[in-house]
Amino acid sequence: MVQPLPVRLQETPSQTAGPYVHIGLIPHQAGFDIFETNFTNVLAGPDTKGERIRIEGRVFDGAGSLVRDAFLEIWQANSVGRYNHPADRQEGKPLDETFRGWGRTGSDFDTGVWFFDTVKPGPVEGRKGHRAMAPHVNLWIAARGINIGLQTRLYFADEAEANANDPVLNLVERGPLRDTLLAKREERDGKAVYVFDIHLQGPNETVFFDV
Repeated sequence: MVQPLPVRLQETPSQTAGPYVHIGLIPHQAGFDIFETNFTNVLAGPDTKGERIRIEGRVFDGAGSLVRDAFLEIWQANSVGRYNHPADRQEGKPLDETFRGWGRTGSDFDTGVWFFDTVKPGPVEGRKGHRAMAPHVNLWIAARGINIGLQTRLYFADEAEANANDPVLNLVERGPLRDTLLAKREERDGKAVYVFDIHLQGPNETVFFDV
């Protein structure tokens, strides 16, 4: 008996994040209390080791207007450069059980400012035969009008020596392009704040990675 050929399903149309991403992923910011435990933008506990910092910024569209409903997630190593993940097998770098290493937030609906309270990450060992990576934070951004979430990295402008040797950062041309990946340090009321604005398009477009 001849078997019928399998039906080939067409790819479904891509969709943007839409205006309701906050309700599904960060409902507390949209005024809904539906999760027993909300994911937050605070990554460090009271006993977490390392320098306490705040990372903050705004998201701009191609016309230079604020994106007031952007959604952001970050993933980073702890203060000694180790990720809280089984795949990280760096030797001699302890886990910090009080540090989650992952956070989620959205831009403030009024000001457009987003922020994370965390610790400054340490350098991460590169793959075998590769140079160590400078301290950095991985970011994922979604918003209305974006079909696929955007991936980028935040590096710290005051880590000039480590940045100069970072294998990923060195893939980006020196000058204005590379500068879009550098967060600048400010001191506010004795606390370190790293400012990192994200431009989705335009002359100051942030470098995004295809991963």
